[in-house]
Amino acid sequence: MSESNLPKIRIVLADDHAILRESLSLLLSTQNDFEVEGSASNGQEALEMVQRYHPDVLVLDLFMPDFDGFEVLRTLDRSGNRVATVVLTASESDTDYAQVVRLGARGLVMKGDGPQSLFEAIRLVGSGELAFSDELAHQVVSTLANDKRETHAAPQASLHRLSDRERQIAYSVARGMKNRDIASQLTISENTVKRHLQSIFGKTGARDRLELAVLALNDASKAA
Repeated sequence: MSESNLPKIRIVLADDHAILRESLSLLLSTQNDFEVEGSASNGQEALEMVQRYHPDVLVLDLFMPDFDGFEVLRTLDRSGNRVATVVLTASESDTDYAQVVRLGARGLVMKGDGPQSLFEAIRLVGSGELAFSDELAHQVVSTLANDKRETHAAPQASLHRLSDRERQIAYSVARGMKNRDIASQLTISENTVKRHLQSIFGKTGARDRLELAVLALNDASKAA
């Protein structure tokens, strides 16, 4: 398949700075597999555009007027209308990072990072994977696992129904491995990994890779 025939990742972006917003739109449009469907100058506009366009990926600034990024994520989560979100931020607060993940963000890119970091994050979350640095992913997932242990998660939310191969894959996800890396490690195809993951999500009730990672870390801590 040529680059021009790649399926498009449909994007809505939200940032209150007009120059950055317009520059981002132009930058993303240079990628043959990206299509920017709308750009919002505040949180309220971002919510309206998500409802209007149903994008594959939302690129979201954290600090905006009329609903900040946290409130956008919170509103989408409450409405059951989660969209794969990459948070683009200049914040250096670990608390902010953990909070956006709790609210459903699946990628985080610093505004000081290069364009390729943003491109990769959009492609990863658009394909259902997570896009965090290794250090951040470990920190956030561990925090969420500790929170879940403290709130005594329901016993059915565990890995006890998984086969040995499915359990291997769940632990690999908890280590932040991508599908292609899991496939290489286990000497199976990437499509087989995806089929296993669908089965794992069905058996555990995990909604996505992050929730599965939390369950796997809980399971590992009990076995330790």
